[in-house]
Amino acid sequence: MDHLYTPWRMAYIRGEKKPESGCIFCSAPDRDDSESLIVGRSQYVYVIMNLFPYNNGHVMVVPYDHVSSQEQLAESALLDLMLTANRMLAMLRELYNPAAFNVGANIGQAAGAGIAEHFHLHLVPRWNGDANFMTVVSETRVIPDTLENTWRELHERWNISG
Repeated sequence: MDHLYTPWRMAYIRGEKKPESGCIFCSAPDRDDSESLIVGRSQYVYVIMNLFPYNNGHVMVVPYDHVSSQEQLAESALLDLMLTANRMLAMLRELYNPAAFNVGANIGQAAGAGIAEHFHLHLVPRWNGDANFMTVVSETRVIPDTLENTWRELHERWNISG
């Protein structure tokens, strides 16, 4: 019998949060990229791995500005947000060859935003059949790679493509 271990998911399943004061998206850029899982940075936004990914390669494009909705961003930040999202989509296509993507934002707690006070855009690679029995039966996602390895591969590509 094969065993599947995804220990980083247990904190999510239990509803545990890392103790951190203030906004995690505001403090992440102040730490080392490998520690905070920041894949790359541009002028107005940065790309960070999702600590509790929906699928392998799930990243978020986050503005440096602490705003709760995209309409509060300056045009230059909006342009940078979308160009950075496009750059990441191309990198994710090259690395994982997904069949599709979910790209979106949950604006406000009622819309499902886990961190409603700081706008961010999700990029989630998708494959045919990725919602398998584990998701349906046990409400658990199977992520085939570690966050650290995924970060390393994306970070390397970010530095090469920049």
